[in-house]
Amino acid sequence: MYNGWTGVDLDGTLARHDDWQGHTHIGEPVPLMLDRVKQWIEQGVEVRIVTARVASTSHGREEAREAIRQWCKEHIGVELAVTSEKDYSMLELWDDRCVPVEFNTGRKLLDEGS
Repeated sequence: MYNGWTGVDLDGTLARHDDWQGHTHIGEPVPLMLDRVKQWIEQGVEVRIVTARVASTSHGREEAREAIRQWCKEHIGVELAVTSEKDYSMLELWDDRCVPVEFNTGRKLLDEGS
């Protein structure tokens, strides 16, 4: 068992995102990421959805949270926790908007010019 959790962004990472269609509309799964999440769950990894849709300033956040839980149940087979916050127990975050930075250096990773 793992001591911590892995965060997965929803829109554009776990679910396709083409155009905004409201806070309860969620696109079709991204197959590679969906398979990865299912594998993690089988391995005992705690996976949480991390999305701005449920941030304290987001309109319709509780409706969005419920829609995401149902989407997870339909496509993953289980409801996952949904949050907009990271904490000290988060081990990693998979997100289409992240810029990876080398620990304690500030150097950008995965960029040949960094």
